[in-house]
Amino acid sequence: MDIQKSIEAKEKISFASYEAFHTWSVDHIELFWKYFADFAQVRWRKKGTEVLSHSNTFWNHQWFPGSQINFAENLLERGNSQSVAIHFRREDGVSQSLTYAELKQMVMNVSSLFKQLGVQKGDRVCGLVPNSPIATIAMLAATSLGAVWSSASPDFGAKGILDRFEQIEPKVMITIDEYLFKGKRISILDKVVEVSQRLSSRGKNYKATIISSFLGERIDVNGIALPLLWEEIPQSSDALAYEPIYFSDPVYIMFSSGTTGLPKCIVQGPGVLLNQMKELMLHCDIKSRDRFFYYTTCGWMMWNWSQAVLSLGATLYQFDGNPFHETWRDLWAWLDQEQVNIFGTSAKYLSVLEGEKAKPKSEFSLSSLRLLLSTGSPLFASGFRYVYDSIKADLHLASISGGTDLNGCFVLGNPNLAVYEGEIQCAGLAMDVQIYSESGEAISSEKGELVCRRPFPSMPLYFWNDPDSSKYKQAYFDRFTNIWCHGDFAEKTNQGGYIIYGRSDATLNPGGVRIGTADIYSVLETIPEVKDSVIIGQDWNDDVRVVLFVKLVHPNILDEALKRKIQTLIRDQTSPRHVPQIILEVPDVPYTINGKKVELAVKQIVQGIEVKNRNALANPECLVHFANRLELQK
Repeated sequence: MDIQKSIEAKEKISFASYEAFHTWSVDHIELFWKYFADFAQVRWRKKGTEVLSHSNTFWNHQWFPGSQINFAENLLERGNSQSVAIHFRREDGVSQSLTYAELKQMVMNVSSLFKQLGVQKGDRVCGLVPNSPIATIAMLAATSLGAVWSSASPDFGAKGILDRFEQIEPKVMITIDEYLFKGKRISILDKVVEVSQRLSSRGKNYKATIISSFLGERIDVNGIALPLLWEEIPQSSDALAYEPIYFSDPVYIMFSSGTTGLPKCIVQGPGVLLNQMKELMLHCDIKSRDRFFYYTTCGWMMWNWSQAVLSLGATLYQFDGNPFHETWRDLWAWLDQEQVNIFGTSAKYLSVLEGEKAKPKSEFSLSSLRLLLSTGSPLFASGFRYVYDSIKADLHLASISGGTDLNGCFVLGNPNLAVYEGEIQCAGLAMDVQIYSESGEAISSEKGELVCRRPFPSMPLYFWNDPDSSKYKQAYFDRFTNIWCHGDFAEKTNQGGYIIYGRSDATLNPGGVRIGTADIYSVLETIPEVKDSVIIGQDWNDDVRVVLFVKLVHPNILDEALKRKIQTLIRDQTSPRHVPQIILEVPDVPYTINGKKVELAVKQIVQGIEVKNRNALANPECLVHFANRLELQK
């Protein structure tokens, strides 16, 4: 890492290893972020002298308290004006490219309209948009004015959208009329009517619904509150204002999954960009010449994370649609043709790709691809083997993990370290990540709670509508005093890497021993008869029994022989405590709209507890198959 050499020269020290450099970055957290901001050439509107204003409480520390910045400026002014900033492709092959100069002009146009609508610093602008230039342009236009951006994916239901947007009362909503998925045109006009009417009925703050014809068809705006057409936004000659904001001012409002009630509205400041630049520049080694693609929607934090690539002057690739339409090959042919250098996806996508017996390396050269990123859920050892066997052997595979809460990572990759299957390579620089025992002691080579012991620039500023910070403190600081507890059940390995075993609230506890669900899922992924699965711990006879639900490749073949095979493999590859006492077949497994498996909802159904917010699920109709199972009552 070039920054390591720079710091060694300035501090007249030498780091023998990454671990030594990481330890220094944690012990000298203010110096690290000062040096990194200079190294990254952050564009300041006003540069103060102080890096961190300390507080007795973790959540009240202030980063760069005297400094001002504009978020959009740092994304728009870094690339060569004639270099490609964004390359977009739709599922049907329709594509669009924008240079940095063209992107800036379009942001100027939208920003000028926003100003006419009265959008100013602190106002909220929401996007019900696909992963496309529309989303990026609208976000940059909003943040150029110091406004706050928040987004949801068009495949969300109307209630799921309102559960998010109504809480934050936007001044403007940008949306589309329809989109393509699996070759089908899917109109969202009914949702747009309902959502816009509800938002406008809350008072005079709501000024416009700006709607784009995403597939090029004429839009019927009947019923839409305060409609304006995206395609009719006039050209502007006004220079971008780049409103200065402090690090304590909001830039993004992110949303929790909302599976246990209304989604939490997580307010984040420009510190997220500083941390994202650190991750992209240092841990991913991305340069201005690189082409970066992350398969995501605007309802997942990886969309926000991806936008930071523009701050490096690189090219951001965007895709909207089904990555398996009409075959898995289409997406890989595009990646190969465009010579994409960095491809990011989910562990679930790689698992499905493996299930398709896809071998991209046999059909495409992939000569430019050097980094593959995986997140969303643990990538098991079998997934690592699949990537190196079937995608590319000379590739940096980086499993990464963090969360919406910080819009970034706690643990991630490092191009200078070895990759061990099933492990995340290292903790992020200046992130004081530890694994804590139940009693709050740092442990290694044992499973425990993933925590962060020192503040970081991308931590939430606050939660919306949480005036006394009670929800904020409950979310991260209830478990250990003044220590961020992230809610992941994890282990630090002898190699210095990390293994995430699942969410802490989904761990199993048979006989009082905590077990991560990822241990069992990693075995199930190797069983050809099992297409998907979900594991819970059922409270039973003053203990917990492990219950496994399986979705089979060929339905209705779950006989005693297959059950014994599953139990034997789990026992042999993990331990007797991991073995499910009951195995049941279901036709589907519940996921959030962002593709995360929902173990808690299944446990609630089994325990007879109502699942409060089914709208947060992509397939809530499948929950009925987990309810009132006679096998679970004896």
